[in-house]
Amino acid sequence: MNRVTRSLAPRILRGLAPRTLRRLTPRTLRGRLSLAALTAAALVVTVLTVAFNVVTDRHLRHQADDALRDRAAAVAATVDTSGSRVRVIETANDRLLDTDAWIYAGGRLLDQEPGVSVAGPPTRVAHRLALRRATTCATAPGHRPVRLCALAVAGTTVTVVTALDLGPYRNSADTLLLGSLLLDGVMLLCTYVLTRLAVGRALRPVRTMTDQATQRGATGSADRFGDERRPVELALLGASLDALLDRIRSLLRYERQLTGELSHELRTPLTRIIIELDWWRARPRTADETRATHEAVADAARSMRTICDTLLRDARESALAPTTVPGTTDVVPVLAGLLRRLDPPQGVKTELDTAEPELHAGVPTALLERVVSPLLANAVRYARTRVTVSAGRVPGAVRIDVVDDGPGVPRAFTGELFQPGQRADPDDGHDGAGLGLPLARRLARGVGGDVTYAPGRTTGATFTVSLPAG
Repeated sequence: MNRVTRSLAPRILRGLAPRTLRRLTPRTLRGRLSLAALTAAALVVTVLTVAFNVVTDRHLRHQADDALRDRAAAVAATVDTSGSRVRVIETANDRLLDTDAWIYAGGRLLDQEPGVSVAGPPTRVAHRLALRRATTCATAPGHRPVRLCALAVAGTTVTVVTALDLGPYRNSADTLLLGSLLLDGVMLLCTYVLTRLAVGRALRPVRTMTDQATQRGATGSADRFGDERRPVELALLGASLDALLDRIRSLLRYERQLTGELSHELRTPLTRIIIELDWWRARPRTADETRATHEAVADAARSMRTICDTLLRDARESALAPTTVPGTTDVVPVLAGLLRRLDPPQGVKTELDTAEPELHAGVPTALLERVVSPLLANAVRYARTRVTVSAGRVPGAVRIDVVDDGPGVPRAFTGELFQPGQRADPDDGHDGAGLGLPLARRLARGVGGDVTYAPGRTTGATFTVSLPAG
C-alpha cells in the first residue's frame, strides 16, 4: 500500500500543478496583460537591482582599499631604513597610526597594534600578505569581516599592512539594498496599477463595440462599426465584423428567399391536390373519374417533389462550394454581361462606369439580372446616343444607376411610372406592357432594396437601384 501511495503521489502532484496554475491565471485580457507587464517589469527591476548592488559593493570595497593604502603610506613614513637596521620612529600620534597596522621587515614582524591576537585571522592574513612582498589586498573571514592591504616600501624589505573593519561599509551596502528593494516594490506596484489603467482605457472601445454588437443584434440595426473613428487595429476589427454581419444578413436574406420560393412554388400543386380531393369527395365518382383524380394528385405530388429536390439541390451545391456567400453576387461582372447581351439600336453606345472592381450585393445573380434588365431595356429603347451604367458602394448597400440621354419621362406621368400596366405613350411604337418597372421595384423591395426614378434631370432619364450589400 505504501509503495502504491509513493507511486501515485508524483502523478497527483503533476496533475495538480497545471490546474493550480490555470486557477491562478487571470481570466480577463486586462488581467493577463497586467500580469505580463508586471512580470516583465519584475525581471528588468531584478536585473537592475542586482547590477546596482554589485557595482555599489565594488565601489565601497575600492573606497576601503584606497583608505587602507593611504594609511599604509602614512605608517611607512615612520619607518627609518637609513641605517643598517630598520627601526620605527615614534611620533606624537603613533597610537592612531598603530591601530590595525603591522610592520614587517622581510618576514619578521617589527611592530603591531598592542592587544591584537597573534593567532587571530587578521594577523594570519597580514603575515601572508607580508610574505608576498607586493602591494595587494585581501579580506580576513570572521563574524565581522576585516579588509587588509599590504604596501611594499620600494628599495627596502619593509612591508606595511593595514586593516579596516568592513562593518560600516556592509551596513551601508545593506541599507542601499533594502532601499532599492523598497523602491522596486513601489515601482512594481505603480507599474501594475498604471498598466491596468492603460489597458482598461485601451480596451474601452472594445467594450463599446461589444455593447453595440449586442444592441444591434437584438434590434437588427443596419448600423456598422466602420462608421466611427477608431484606432487602426480596432478599425480593422470593425471592418471584419462588418463583413461578417453582411455575410450573416446575406445568409438570412437567402434563407427567407428560399423559404418564400418554396412556399410559392408548392402552393400551386398543393392547391390542385386539395381541389381534386374536394371534387372527388363531393359525390360518388366512377372508376374512370377516380383514376383521373388519382393521376392528378400523383402528378401534383411529383411536381412538389421535383420542386423540393431542385431547391434543396441548389442549397446543397451552394454549401459544398462556398466561393461566395449563398445569395451574394459580384455586381460588376453581372452588369458587364447584361450590357454585352444587349442589342442597342445603331448609334447608341453602352458604357459601364465603376471605380470598384469588387462590389458584392446580397442577392442572387438571377434576382440582380431580373431587377436591372427592365431598366436597361427601357434605357436602350429610348436613348439617342448613349446609355451609362454606374455602380458603387453606399453605407450598407450597393447603388446602380442606369442613365440614358433620351427624352426622359413626362413630368405628368412620374406618379404612375411604377404602376403595373401604365405606359407614358402607348402609341410610341415600342413593345411593352408596362410591367417591367413595377416588377423590378417589387423584386428589389422584396430583398430590402428599391428602384427609384430621379426626376431632376432636364434631359434623359436616371433610374437608381439600391440593393443590400453582400
